[in-house]
Amino acid sequence: MFAVAFLAATLLPAQSEAVLVALVAEGDHSPWALLGTATLGNSLGSALNWYLGSLAHRFLHARWFPISAEKLRRAEGWYHKYGRWSLLLSWAPFIGDPLTFAAGVLKEPFPSFMAITFAAKLGRYLVLVGVYLALF
Repeated sequence: MFAVAFLAATLLPAQSEAVLVALVAEGDHSPWALLGTATLGNSLGSALNWYLGSLAHRFLHARWFPISAEKLRRAEGWYHKYGRWSLLLSWAPFIGDPLTFAAGVLKEPFPSFMAITFAAKLGRYLVLVGVYLALF
């Protein structure tokens, strides 16, 4: 669970939500332990994005670099418009990863970055596990 959640928070494709729900459905592990593991892994994956973002200007135009200048510009726009609280959307598909990357580019202090990102990731996984447990 940790590895999938970590990868899902980076720019690599992975579906941590599906894995979390599948593991909860199996019933072999505590749903709350899975929730904590997913939250920690996903938050640390976002921390990697922040770190890479802090180095981004060195690599932005390299062919191998996974974020285009256009995606970074859009993420920076959101970040400038809504500030650090835009990180509450760090869980969201398509915009979450670039936002965490932009936070590193724009030098968001790491403690506030982690606090907001952790809360967002925890909230998303809590809703998923809570809805599953309520329905099944």
